[in-house]
Amino acid sequence: MNKLYVSPDSDSLFYMGRTELYGGFPRFVYAATSVTVRFKGTAVSAKIRNHKFFNEMHIGVVIDGRHYKVSFEHSEEEITILLADKLEADAAHELIFYKSQDASHYFEFLGFEIENGELLAPNEPPKLKIECYGDSVSAGEVVDAVEFTAKADPDGHGGVYDDAWYSFPWITARNLGAQLYNIAQGGISIFDNTGYYHAPDYIGMEMAYNKVCYFPEALGGMSEWDFSRYTPDIVIFAVGQNDPHNEYGDDFDIDNPDYRLKWKNGYKKIINDLRSKYPKAYFVLILTVLEHENGWDKAVEEISAELDEKVSYLKFTRAGKATPGHPRIYEQYEMAEELTAYLSKLICEI
Repeated sequence: MNKLYVSPDSDSLFYMGRTELYGGFPRFVYAATSVTVRFKGTAVSAKIRNHKFFNEMHIGVVIDGRHYKVSFEHSEEEITILLADKLEADAAHELIFYKSQDASHYFEFLGFEIENGELLAPNEPPKLKIECYGDSVSAGEVVDAVEFTAKADPDGHGGVYDDAWYSFPWITARNLGAQLYNIAQGGISIFDNTGYYHAPDYIGMEMAYNKVCYFPEALGGMSEWDFSRYTPDIVIFAVGQNDPHNEYGDDFDIDNPDYRLKWKNGYKKIINDLRSKYPKAYFVLILTVLEHENGWDKAVEEISAELDEKVSYLKFTRAGKATPGHPRIYEQYEMAEELTAYLSKLICEI
């Protein structure tokens, strides 16, 4: 049986999401980071070197439009994961291989292996470019727990319901035929030492937004992102859900004038830095349908009014009201449909 090895640096591959080379191979860190290949062949596998922190391990696959997740046994050594087999030999196939979870793990992508394989030219990449900064909702955490729609998350789910494919930013990007770079991490807030991510040394978006690798435990530690590698037309900023939590003291009160000013200034500092890097981009500020106090929505709306005309605010119909647990697939689509309609108006200007 003929096996074709496809190197990660092949011109036939199309990457989407922040990546960096580590040990000569692309590292996948953020949820929704993906690589696409077109080929003829009867089976396709991915070679990775995985690094696990917690949760059950799985990765995402879309083959010829059919979507599913593949679980695998963790190993720090090179492993080969069968993604699809019994494929029609003479047909053209398209595979999207993506990171379905956020910082429960990261991995180096070592290439594809295609049985009876022949590489085909990649499709032209989408011209419209979107970038999203967000939390667990943007990362697609617990979306597959559809039997818990509008309910609290199932106990001890261990990441088995996570899937970035059904996150509202990626659904929106697919609706619009756009690329997406998804800078999303569960539990993250604006400030370091707040929120839920990376206890007890909490990491906020103020530290993570300009990184490829945003946690210090990774091999080689944290790494800076080169913003010249991707210039979005639209930036979605969906941070604020986790900000009331502060393990080192009382929960923050967004209605306190002093704290409100501090939080808004921290938020605007990130936005203004991104604006300097993407001066032509449109920025859309949102909070999701996961339950939260309305004061945070009002603060985000104030921020948009205090910045320039390229920064706007979208309040979902059920913002902060829909569910006490993570939005499931239906609720992610609900947000994506509203966001798609809103962004469609901006696209005409772009």
